[in-house]
Amino acid sequence: MTGLATFLEAHLEQGAILVSIERAEGSTPRETGATMVVTAEGNSGTIGGGQLEFHCTDIALEMLASGESSRRLDIPLGPQMGQCCGGRVGVVLERGRPCHLAALQAAEAARRASQPAVLILGAGHTGRALAEALMRLPLSVILIDDREGQMHDLPVGVACQRLDDPVEAIASAQPGTAFVILSHSHALDYRLTEAALLRGDAAYVGMIGSATKRARFAASFRRRHPASDALACLTCPIGGDDVDDKRPEVIAALTAAELVRSLLAKQRASGQSVAQGRQGPGRRAGDDGVAA
Repeated sequence: MTGLATFLEAHLEQGAILVSIERAEGSTPRETGATMVVTAEGNSGTIGGGQLEFHCTDIALEMLASGESSRRLDIPLGPQMGQCCGGRVGVVLERGRPCHLAALQAAEAARRASQPAVLILGAGHTGRALAEALMRLPLSVILIDDREGQMHDLPVGVACQRLDDPVEAIASAQPGTAFVILSHSHALDYRLTEAALLRGDAAYVGMIGSATKRARFAASFRRRHPASDALACLTCPIGGDDVDDKRPEVIAALTAAELVRSLLAKQRASGQSVAQGRQGPGRRAGDDGVAA
């Protein structure tokens, strides 16, 4: 997926219009700051789709043809616009310049640096499917395995790492990392899950498995760490147990939704707190490991 900065850079000389939401009131398709780039050859990004986006694209194309440099719009999202959101947006359209490119590049770098980290520990069928499901989301994802030759034929853009002992990745991860554990071995799953839980600062710890597998792990964990309450932070099975479908792609889709809800909701809540300060068990099998 091409970033806005890359797209703008490729079309800066021939002409491009940046279309941005500078004000969003009430119910709107996108938030303040949402941006797309319009050129005579096509667009990149979105300000929410629908008639709002069609209307702004038409105006941007008019600006490209006439040489107009900037325009501001105040648009109610009601019947006249063919939208039923009911909110109102302020839109700014500007001819792309090098300063816009630099700003987009800086913003994209900042977003990448702030994206929640997800370590997928196990590059079997489900681990690979999960990496593919997450690669287009605003998450920093690394697929890790201890086996040679396990990282072949991965889609472009999926970061991967082979470690003799994947526990090293857990030990060196940043606070707030999410750990998804679905290796080829129950014993390795247990060791990785224990290490992730004992950190005490993970945003998410999930282990593929069944009710039996969870119970066995929990019994072992309590014997080894009787004073710890970290088990309350374990998600097992990953993806929930309300869909009885063990295909890797299905488990990956359910787990991806679970991670988005967990990580991005926490990220949003954390951002809101900063702004205010300034003013069960189930069943799931799959992957190489057997959910006993």
